[in-house]
Amino acid sequence: MTGTDDEHYFSADPSVPFERIPVSTTVWDIGLDLVSGSGVFAKGRLDIGTSVLFKETEPPPLRPGARILDLGCGYGVIGLALGVAVPEAYVTGVDVNERAVLLANENAAKLGLGDRYVARTPGQVDTEVTYDEIWSNPPIRIGKQALHELLLTWLPRLAPEGRAVMVVGKNLGGDSLQRWITDQGYPTVRIGSAKGFRVLETRRA
Repeated sequence: MTGTDDEHYFSADPSVPFERIPVSTTVWDIGLDLVSGSGVFAKGRLDIGTSVLFKETEPPPLRPGARILDLGCGYGVIGLALGVAVPEAYVTGVDVNERAVLLANENAAKLGLGDRYVARTPGQVDTEVTYDEIWSNPPIRIGKQALHELLLTWLPRLAPEGRAVMVVGKNLGGDSLQRWITDQGYPTVRIGSAKGFRVLETRRA
């Protein structure tokens, strides 16, 4: 991934021409036919980190009406998989990239999840809502300080006894991030590891 690509992925309005690119993948034995796009992370594919996240976890056994946040949703694959796998949960995807938000909402409608899934930019998300779970392949390449600010914005929105599940590359600081999150008062453990990625589980103390 080049620096230019990073700028596109983490920009509100990517400057590259918009081209829709189909993605077909199977996660948790669920087949998903989605649409990604230029200027959006992992266009045309399921990236390795997200693949590891799915392979090292199972769908969460949540109560009816539970709320899930997909942080840095991209074109929506994590949150949409959760929406299909946990049929009575409500999922919110959040991303600064307006193109990603558009694609995630289009994919939700295509999958028949329009009544239980919505993608928004951060400023559009109700600050009073708490979440039973937060799932994420977080944007590590925005830099350590920005990533820490991002996590300290959203982890406090976990409901009591809620948890976050995220995948982070070991060579991008996965182990140090685990320690840092724990030091912020959110006990974090590694629940999986494969292909150079760590899957971390964080609890609301």
